[in-house]
Amino acid sequence: MVGVTPASQNKEASAGEQNATGRATILGILAALSGLMFGLDTGVVAGALPFISMDFHASAVLQGWIVSSMMAGAAVGAMFAGRISVSFGRTGAMLGAGILFLIGTLFCAFAPSVVLLVTGRVLLGLAVGVAAFAAPLYISEITVESARGAMISLYQLMVSLGIFLAFISDSFLSEGGHWRWMLGIMAVPAVLFLIVVLILPHSPRWLMMRGDKDRARKVLRLLRSDEEVAEAELADIHARLEKSSDAGFGLFRSNRNFRRSVFLGIVLQIMQQLSGINALLYYAPRVFEAAHFGTNASVWATTLVGLTNMVFTGVAIMFADRWGRRPLLLTSCVVVGLALLGVGGVLAFGGQGMTTAILLCGLILMFVAGFAIGEGPLVWALCSEVQPTRGRDFGIGCSTVTNWTANWVISSLFPLMMLAMGASWTFILFAVLNGVFLLITLGFVPETKGVSLEKIESNLFAGVSLRRLGE
Repeated sequence: MVGVTPASQNKEASAGEQNATGRATILGILAALSGLMFGLDTGVVAGALPFISMDFHASAVLQGWIVSSMMAGAAVGAMFAGRISVSFGRTGAMLGAGILFLIGTLFCAFAPSVVLLVTGRVLLGLAVGVAAFAAPLYISEITVESARGAMISLYQLMVSLGIFLAFISDSFLSEGGHWRWMLGIMAVPAVLFLIVVLILPHSPRWLMMRGDKDRARKVLRLLRSDEEVAEAELADIHARLEKSSDAGFGLFRSNRNFRRSVFLGIVLQIMQQLSGINALLYYAPRVFEAAHFGTNASVWATTLVGLTNMVFTGVAIMFADRWGRRPLLLTSCVVVGLALLGVGGVLAFGGQGMTTAILLCGLILMFVAGFAIGEGPLVWALCSEVQPTRGRDFGIGCSTVTNWTANWVISSLFPLMMLAMGASWTFILFAVLNGVFLLITLGFVPETKGVSLEKIESNLFAGVSLRRLGE
């Protein structure tokens, strides 16, 4: 009988680990496709809105409602996402979101009035709210800690890819003002997403919460390098679930330490929205028109914004697990704040020449790049990482509801802010708010790079300060 040498054992172990990591990565990418749907439905309205407003003679207030109705629906969807996720699993929640994506898309494409268009946008919002909750949670629960930051950030990459693809679609269809095609073409990825979700296994942590240890073991063996690693993680999850009988709101009410992690997630999501990114993405053509770009030039400049967002989100994915969350987030706040100050200054004093237009475009791209390397993807990653197992659905639900509520308020008010304050002071205000975000990050945001979810949870319940949860 031929013996197995240590070298060959190492090769076999390495191959097994790579296969397991590859499986987890593929499943994470498939789950992150929900972010693609979110991005598509977010980005498409920017190019369609000028033509919708002309067809329906929509005022600035009504345009704000057309845009923000999706965020209002997302806030409502996020409220129920935790309960849906607990009852039907993370994959069940994503499946329901996929169905709503398809129905909402059809409503929007064939809407004969603003009322039905807003109804379709609300349905899309419900889908986004559920998906934005379930997908990052699912990814965080199937991924090993060494790749968790990159994998959760992959969701944001898909969002930025969706925005970019929507901007490209809008650019080509803008020539004829075909806004129904802009909205209706989203049905194709909605169907593909529905098919994809059907092949995703349930999260092992959710299966353990349901008491299905055998199925959880089977999924973990699929996702991890060997049986010993899977069994050790299974035992750790079981220990965490056994430690406390409280869960969700009960845990929030009874445990001061859990309340700290929930409030951190809420604050991070508020600050992400106060960065000004979604105000720009939803109304980018209007911002460029304020700088005297032509209508078609504004749409193509908006497409460049989408490309920048996607590319630099990829940069965040590459470095989230190398440099860590804090360095990227701090850098992001500084870059975004400086870029927005520049945008405000140029809009106030730059005049109407070609040099001014190029400078403005460069500063806006700097703003988007700064957001994409930190404030965008890492907020979602941190909100998934700092919540304990028994409170994860409730904690992430609270932060997600907060995100969409703030998103809805800002997207509703932004057209009015532009009218009342002027474009320059609006962006200067956002710059100041990014300075506040910087201070919050310095004082409260932990470094979670390479730390297991169970270790973060242990530190949280031991009363360790939020800033040091990852130590």
